[in-house]
Amino acid sequence: MADPPRRNPSRTLGQAGMYLCLTIGAVILMFPIWWMFAVSVASPAEAQKAATGGLSLWPTAWHWGNYGEALRQLGTSTRPWDGFFDAFANTVVVTVMSVVGQVLSCSLVGYAFARLRFRGRDVLFVIMIATMMLPPQVTMIPMFILFRWLGWIDTFLPLIVPTFFGNAFFIFMFRQFFAQIPEALVEAARIDGCGHLRIWWKIMLPTCKPVIAITAIFTFMFVWNDFLGPLIYLHSEQNYTLAIALNSFRNQFGGVSSVHLLMAASLVTMIPCVILFFVAQKQIVGGLTLGAVKG
Repeated sequence: MADPPRRNPSRTLGQAGMYLCLTIGAVILMFPIWWMFAVSVASPAEAQKAATGGLSLWPTAWHWGNYGEALRQLGTSTRPWDGFFDAFANTVVVTVMSVVGQVLSCSLVGYAFARLRFRGRDVLFVIMIATMMLPPQVTMIPMFILFRWLGWIDTFLPLIVPTFFGNAFFIFMFRQFFAQIPEALVEAARIDGCGHLRIWWKIMLPTCKPVIAITAIFTFMFVWNDFLGPLIYLHSEQNYTLAIALNSFRNQFGGVSSVHLLMAASLVTMIPCVILFFVAQKQIVGGLTLGAVKG
């Protein structure tokens, strides 16, 4: 009988040290979330003490009613609960439409750069990539002037319509993925009588699910948490998204005495992004490494 393989002590020690470092790092990163949760279920006195410097990691009593009170007061005090539901519905509409627009436009432009042959294609592609180095603050004022001229201020259109014109980073991802699809597959579709739009819809999109997933996930997380865009374009209270409603809640109940309600409302608005992260973490990691390995 063969002897069992011996473990290398130095390798075992190195793995133990790595797991220890990862554990410490995870605890450090999770500490702010736990502190928010602990304050959100604490009594007003304990929350006030924690906000003024007294570290409270475990409340003496769990006040779950803080969440109901926070959501009841979120948005507006004249319409209890309606402010939260209106802001939640507005955020869902803007986020879903932005995801749809981003996926459709970026995949279509990426297909054009990858498969169509036209004069100036490479120059246009370089110009598109160069826009990634342009800070969004540079175009903020011209975009506002344009949307004001169109009469779109205080509507969802300035937040949704730009996503239907693509994003340079996602277009680059789609273009790189489409370029790796065998030409024989596209030629077979052309022989069957498919045009470019049908090839894009029937062949390209079903094969690029990883890119679609990462585009949808990143767009969802950005739009759901976006504060600057809704702050600029949305003025009416009934059009507020969750980020703006949470900011108005902070201004109205942002004192030290109401910090427990603020933490409860903040955690509730984070729940969709946290759920999305755990459900789609494989796609997120795959999207980050997409294109890193060829073959």
